[in-house]
Amino acid sequence: MNVLLVLLAFWVPGLVFGAAVRLRGWTLAATAPLLTFGVVALGVPVLGGLGIRWTMLAVALWTLVLAIVAFGLAFAARRLRARRHPDWTVEELPKLPLRDHVVMAAGVAAGLVVGAVAFLRGTNGINTVQQGWDAPFHGNLIRWIAEHGDARPSTVGTIANLPHQTNYFYPDTYHALLSLVFGKGGLTMMPTLNLAALAVVFTVPVGVAALCRVWGMPALGTAAAAAVTTWFSAFPYDSLWRGPLWPYVAGVALIPAMLVLARYLLKPDGATGPVALGVGVAGLCGLHTSLVFVLGAYFLLILLAVLLRYEQIDWRRSAPTLIATTGLAIALGVPLVLPSLYNASGVTSAHWPTEATLAGGLGETLTFSPMSEFPQWWVGVPAFIGIVLMVRHRRMLWLVGAYVVFGGLFMVSVSLESNLVRSVTSVFYNDHWRIAALVPLAGAVAFGEFAHTFVAWLVRKTQPRVKLKPVALTGVAVLLLVVVLGGLSGGGYVGRNAVRLAARYQDGPTVSKAEEAAYAWLSQHTVPGERVMNNKADGSAWMYALSGVTPVEWNFYGAGPGTTAAYLSDQVDQVGTSPRVRRDLTDLRVRYVIQGKGLATATAIQSAGVARIAEGPMFHVVFRNSDATIYEIAGQSGVAVAPALSTSHGE
Repeated sequence: MNVLLVLLAFWVPGLVFGAAVRLRGWTLAATAPLLTFGVVALGVPVLGGLGIRWTMLAVALWTLVLAIVAFGLAFAARRLRARRHPDWTVEELPKLPLRDHVVMAAGVAAGLVVGAVAFLRGTNGINTVQQGWDAPFHGNLIRWIAEHGDARPSTVGTIANLPHQTNYFYPDTYHALLSLVFGKGGLTMMPTLNLAALAVVFTVPVGVAALCRVWGMPALGTAAAAAVTTWFSAFPYDSLWRGPLWPYVAGVALIPAMLVLARYLLKPDGATGPVALGVGVAGLCGLHTSLVFVLGAYFLLILLAVLLRYEQIDWRRSAPTLIATTGLAIALGVPLVLPSLYNASGVTSAHWPTEATLAGGLGETLTFSPMSEFPQWWVGVPAFIGIVLMVRHRRMLWLVGAYVVFGGLFMVSVSLESNLVRSVTSVFYNDHWRIAALVPLAGAVAFGEFAHTFVAWLVRKTQPRVKLKPVALTGVAVLLLVVVLGGLSGGGYVGRNAVRLAARYQDGPTVSKAEEAAYAWLSQHTVPGERVMNNKADGSAWMYALSGVTPVEWNFYGAGPGTTAAYLSDQVDQVGTSPRVRRDLTDLRVRYVIQGKGLATATAIQSAGVARIAEGPMFHVVFRNSDATIYEIAGQSGVAVAPALSTSHGE
C-alpha cells in the first residue's frame, strides 16, 4: 500500500496534465513523473504566495487548473493550425504491432526488477536510516513542509540553522511532493524517503524505453536499453548512497523524459511540445538547478545534429514551436532558478580532490564505469561497441555527442586539478561523482544499439544453416545474450550495486536503532515548541525528521558563529555557573540534552559543551541505552508549560 501511494504521487498528477496536453502512450508514461514535478514546482510559489496551505487537496486542485489551461492551449493551437495551415498534418510515430510493445514492456520490466532487487537488498529494507551527511536535511525538510504547510524555499531556512534568512534557497520541489504523502497511509519518514528513491529508480527504464521509441530505435534495441538502465553503478546507485543526492538523482532520472519531449521540436504537434517542455523545464529547475546546464547541453547537441542534417526538421513548421518553447521555458524556469543565486558562491567554491589518473579516468569513461575500482565489463564493453554502431548507423548522434561531453568532463574532473576544470564543473559543486551520473544514459541506449545489431547479425548468419523461423531465431539470440551477459554480470550487477548501497544503509554509525529509540522517548516527553539540546556531530540532527522532536542544532555543520545555538553548543555544560546559558536555554525552551554515541563522520567537529556533559547536580539521566543518553537539565522543568519566549529557533 505504501509503495502504491508513493508511485501514485509520482505519476498521477503528470498523467492528468500530460493527457490534457495530448501526450499519449509511452511518451505519456515516461513524462508523467517529470510533469508531476513541474506541476509541483510551479505550485510552490503560487500557492504559497496566495497563502494557500500546501496540502494534497490544494495540489490536486492546482493540478486540475493547470490541466484545464493546458487542454485549452492544446485545443486552441490545433484549431488555429487547422484554419491557417489545413495542409499540415501531424507526423505520428510509426504504429508498432502488439508484439513490439510486449517486447519493450518486457525490457522495462527487467530493468524494474533488477533495480528493485538491488535497491531493496542494498537498503536492508525500507525502514533503514540512510547514514549519509545530507540525509537528515532532506528528511527534516519534508517534515517541515508537511507540518508548516508552506514549501517556498524562503520559509524553510530554520532547518539549515538560518531561521531569519528570507533569501535562503534550496530547491525543494522533491521534498514538497513527498511532504504530501508523508504521514499518509502509515508512511513514516524512512519509508517515505526510501520508497521515493525506489520510485525514482523505476522512472529510468520507462524513460529510456520512451526515448528510444520516439527517436527511432527498433523494439528489441529499446527493450535491451531499458533492461540495462539499472545495471550501471554510477547511476542511479552511487548518488543514492553518497550524499545522498535524492533530488539530483530524481532530476537526472527524468532527463530521458525531457529528451522524449524534445522530439516535438523537430516534429511539432501544436501546443503539446511547448507546454510540456515548459512545465518539464520547471520540474527540473525545481529538482536541482544544475540540471538546467545539463539540459542546455543536450538541446545544443540536438541543434548541432539538426544543423549538420543528422536529424531532419522543417524549419517553417517548427519555428512557432521553437519560439513558444523557448518563451515558456524562460517564463516558467527563470523565476525558479533566480533565487539560487543567493548561494551561487557556495556551490561554485566547493572542491573535491582528484581520485584517478587521466588514464584511469579515460578507462572508467570508456567502460561506463565512473568511480568504480573494477570496470563493469559486461555492460560497459557492449555499450562502447554500441556507441561505435550508433555512429555508423547515424542514430541519435547527439546522444553520442553527450557521451563525449559528459564523459570528457568526468574524465578531466576526476583526474586534473586546474582553475579551468573547476570553472567548467562549478555548477556541479566541482563534484565528479555528480558528473559521473550523467554518463550511463548514453551507455544504456548504446547497449540497446549493440543488442539489436548483434541479434540481427546472428539471425542473418545462422538462418541459412538452421531450420527455424526468423522470430524463433531472434528469440534464441536474445536468450543467448541474456544468459551470457546476465550471467557474467551476476544478474545485472545486482550484488555489486547492493553492496555499494549498503555502505550507507546500516545500523549506524550516524544513527543506530538505539538512538532512534532515544528520539522516540523524547517525542513522548516533550511538548510542541520545546527544543532539545544536541551534539551537531552525532545523528541527533535526525530527531526532527524521524520523531518530530525539534533540535537546537539542525545539521552537522552547526549554527553560525554568534548565534544562540552555537553558544549553547559550546557552553551548555556551564549552566550551573553561567546566567547567560540558563537564560538562553529558557528562551529556547530547552529541558533535555541528548548525547549520541555515533558520529556523522570520524572527523566531524562536535559540540564541545554537549560532549563534556556528565551526570551530576545539573544533569540528571532520564534515559540511557547502549548508544544514547538523555539528561534533564536541573531547573528547566518549567519550559514544558511556559509559553515560548523566543521564535528564533536558535538563531
